[in-house]
Parts: sequence; structure tokens; C-alpha cells
Amino acid sequence: MKLDNKQIFFLVVSLTISFAVFGQNWKLTKNSDGIKVYTTENSSSKFQKIKVECTMEGTFDKLISIISDVKGHKEWVYNNKTSYILKKNSANDFIYYTETTIPWPMSNRDAIIHLKIYRDSLNRFINITGTGEPKYMAEKEGKVRVPHTLINWHVTMPTSKTISVVYTFDTDPGGSLPSWLVNMFSDKGPFESFKKLGALLKQSSLKT
Repeated sequence: MKLDNKQIFFLVVSLTISFAVFGQNWKLTKNSDGIKVYTTENSSSKFQKIKVECTMEGTFDKLISIISDVKGHKEWVYNNKTSYILKKNSANDFIYYTETTIPWPMSNRDAIIHLKIYRDSLNRFINITGTGEPKYMAEKEGKVRVPHTLINWHVTMPTSKTISVVYTFDTDPGGSLPSWLVNMFSDKGPFESFKKLGALLKQSSLKT
């Protein structure tokens, strides 16, 4: 079977994710409600990388629908204040703006993310990548632009009604936030986000 350029690209991404996830020394820091959160040291930053593993009720279609509803991110993404589309290249390729609430006296963080969703033609998995593009638009007064973000999702369906997720997150929040403080609570946001995501997926399943 001959692969086209798009399939080759996402095959490379999948292999890169696999090596990144399994080639590092991950430490389990939270294990509750079926959600496991791991952290590991970051060779290129003072801020730890995060990995989440979980299996939730849902389907590929429902997950893609929730993630693609950028304005609805505030319903499940931890401390999300607002999110909106800046450019839509296709239904599965878009750039969006997002702002995260940070407790006073620190400034809120904002980021521009280029999200791409790839669905395997045989429906075996989906891969989702989110890459920060901090220079895409001018910085906003009173907010600190996140200089680096890299997000990867690898999602499979072990049954017709459940999805299994391996999610990795690497970011530098910018500004003068001390790394020791950020790292101390680095598992809280991902855990709370996936807990709410699981509830949304379950709610969506009850409607169908």
C-alpha cells in the first residue's frame, strides 16, 4: 500500500510520540478516577513534561467534536477563560487563541495553538497535535504570551463505546513564574481537565 504525504507525516508523528512517551522516565504523581498523571524532567526546560493516561466512555467522533468546539473549551479545560478560532484551514486543522486564568497578582497567560487532527483511514486511532505559535498575533496588554507549547494525543478505541488516551503536554508558561512552584502543581490542571472531559463524553453518550 502506497502512503500519501499526509499519511507519511502522521506516521512519523506517531513514531515520534511513541519514542517520546516510552523513552522517558515518567513518575506517576496522581492516580484517581481512572486517570493517571505522570511527570518527567525536561531536558530543554525547567518545567516538567506531563503525560496523562486514561480510558473513558466515548467515541472518536464525540472526542473530536468536543476538542473542535474551541469556544466550549472553558467547560472542561482547567482555568480556561476564553478560547476562539483565529484561522480554520479545515475541520481538522485550525489555529486558535486561548487564555488561562492565573491567580492574582500574577498575569493571565495566553497562547496561540495550531491544532491538527488526523484520523487513521482504517479507524484504528486518531492523533492530535497542538503546537504553539506565539508570534502568530501581537501580544495583548496585561497578559503574558506562552512562548512554547507542544501537545500530543494518541487515542484508540478498545471497545465500541470507550476511548483510551495517551496525552503528553510540554509547555513554558513564560514570564517570571518560578519553575519549582509550577512543577509542584503541574499534575492538577491535566487531572481536572480530563475529569471534566470524561464527564462531557459520558453526558454526550447519554444523549445518543
